[in-house]
Amino acid sequence: MILLAASSTAALPPYGMVAPFAILLLCIALMPLFAAHFWEHHYPKVAVALGLVTASYYAFVQKDWHPLHHAANEYVSFMALVGSLFVISGGINIRVKGEATPFVNTVFLLIGAVLANVIGTTGASMLMIRPWIKMNKYRITGFHIVFFIFVISNVGGCLTPIGDPPLFLGFLRGVPFWWVLQHCWQAWALAIGLLLAAFFVADSLNFRRAPKEVREKETAHEHWFFRGLLNIVWLGVVLGSVFLPKSVQEATLLGVFSVPALIMFGAAAASYFTTKREVHEANDFSFGPVKEVGFLFVGIFLTMIPALQILQSGEAVQISSPMQYYFSTGALSAFLDNAPTYLAFLAAAMGQENLSVDSTADVLQFASAHAPHLIAISLGAVFFGAGSYIGNGPNFMVKAIADKSKAHAPSFMAYMLCFSIPILLPILIIVGWVMVRGTH
Repeated sequence: MILLAASSTAALPPYGMVAPFAILLLCIALMPLFAAHFWEHHYPKVAVALGLVTASYYAFVQKDWHPLHHAANEYVSFMALVGSLFVISGGINIRVKGEATPFVNTVFLLIGAVLANVIGTTGASMLMIRPWIKMNKYRITGFHIVFFIFVISNVGGCLTPIGDPPLFLGFLRGVPFWWVLQHCWQAWALAIGLLLAAFFVADSLNFRRAPKEVREKETAHEHWFFRGLLNIVWLGVVLGSVFLPKSVQEATLLGVFSVPALIMFGAAAASYFTTKREVHEANDFSFGPVKEVGFLFVGIFLTMIPALQILQSGEAVQISSPMQYYFSTGALSAFLDNAPTYLAFLAAAMGQENLSVDSTADVLQFASAHAPHLIAISLGAVFFGAGSYIGNGPNFMVKAIADKSKAHAPSFMAYMLCFSIPILLPILIIVGWVMVRGTH
């Protein structure tokens, strides 16, 4: 995919141009909590308007279209992957009869963690949350929903760029596809192992408290039914497009639509029109979530241009060790969207080495020469995205589906005070201490 580097001769934007980016991220974080009705109806206008502020600065003040062209190309590639995986996973329906034991639940979460790397955390979450609720319907509590978010919606998707949006942005910038698998699998295994162990203990206690008749029902064999399996073909098309020869990937239409992006859009359209209506209805499928992502990321990709340029100057962030990057990236990823947070700290780390995040060659050099820093940033963005409902896109989607299914998820504050702080945070501290602290 063509990634056009920003003009190296362009003047560094003033710090004030970071304001639209900061305002947009604060809106994403706070508006759903304090002005939900306004945000639900007006978020596209807010995101696009803030993006146009930044676009106007580069077009009419700096008279430099390269960063805007770069952002457009990257945005289309990003939305092609996220959108196609969302549509295709929405065409696969899983029905469950019978109830689950703690062991079956734990295996289910493990399968979801692996699957998240193939169809993305959003796709895996949308595919598996309804079966998860149904197979635990007699005893489901808030911790079932929260651990689903921990494992499948976030931590699980750490092994491939397809798994989580931050990693795909890194891939678009030049991080090799298999880099995260090669460098992060041990941290993934430790984090998933600790989360599943904690879940198994909690679920076992929950199982023992259930009435005898419920426990007897739960030991019955589960029956699984799958519909829409033709979509596996379209999923294969999407994944195959990522591995096209470089010469094919670099071909573009209008300088923005890469060949892989066009293939992904085509696969999504084919999936949507070949999936039976009853399958979409069973999944309560709608374009609402991907529409929201699309509008918000128009604003994010535009407004973050000045922030990235300032950060890669190497002067804005005064941290240096991998552990500092792990917790700094994580702290922001828990409360802001983890995709732009990943790029912001990647730009800062590369800027300290006089490298540009807009240069594929520089990103490759950084991934090789400063692997511990990139590992720390990658783990911090993906893992800590589970820190709150606003850390990663699938989190709120899962909560909305759970609430609609009468499996009420914890409130925003209860999520953090009862689960992410006392359970997730200690696990991620252990992961950082074991996997990040000793790197150089």
